[in-house]
Amino acid sequence: MGFMSYIKEEIRVIRERDPAIKSNMEVFLYPSFKVILSYRLAHKLFLKKHYFMARWISQRAARKTGIEIHPGATIGKRLFIDHGSGVIIGETAELGDNVTLYQGVTLGGTGKEQGKRHPTLRDNVMVSAGAKVLGSFTIGENSKIGAGSVVLNEVPPNCTVVGVPGRIVKMGNLKIPRSDMDQVNLPDPVTSDITQLQRDNVRMKERISQLESKLKSLAQTKETKKERKDEAV
Repeated sequence: MGFMSYIKEEIRVIRERDPAIKSNMEVFLYPSFKVILSYRLAHKLFLKKHYFMARWISQRAARKTGIEIHPGATIGKRLFIDHGSGVIIGETAELGDNVTLYQGVTLGGTGKEQGKRHPTLRDNVMVSAGAKVLGSFTIGENSKIGAGSVVLNEVPPNCTVVGVPGRIVKMGNLKIPRSDMDQVNLPDPVTSDITQLQRDNVRMKERISQLESKLKSLAQTKETKKERKDEAV
């Protein structure tokens, strides 16, 4: 794809996914637009082993946008980074098509691996604000990562992951994330656990009350029998 084709595609993607953009000219001020175009150029240089120039371009873009994309990362078509400040994409990260990242997202390593150290995100994955995906595993297509989550393990396709550490709270989510861009209305496992504990607590109290009533009744029966026996004597 030529440079002008990249520009036209990025304009279309940003206008499609960010309702705050009112005109094509505004797109040129958008951090995501600037950093992705810089990444495309830096990545080509990286593949040709012009490592210094590739890093120079990527670091210059990082200083201007607050988004750091290593030129060695492999990124598919129509990546969208909303706001973007604090986003980090590591060297061996692989992103499919139509991936969406929000501010503060890290696609990083654990510091314990060699070679492939960063995650792979399949098509249509959405990673919400502040989430961290750390390690050389795969996030399956159409999956959502909730805001502030820390994901350390493989995620199958069509799943929703939330929490620290991240865990799957919904499977078989067939709605493609980029079609709704909803990073808020996700299941809350902590609330669900607390609700379940409250229900269990109510049932336990009811059971204890029933047992106390039975014990009281047995004690009264024994006392009555004892009194009758004493009277008979």
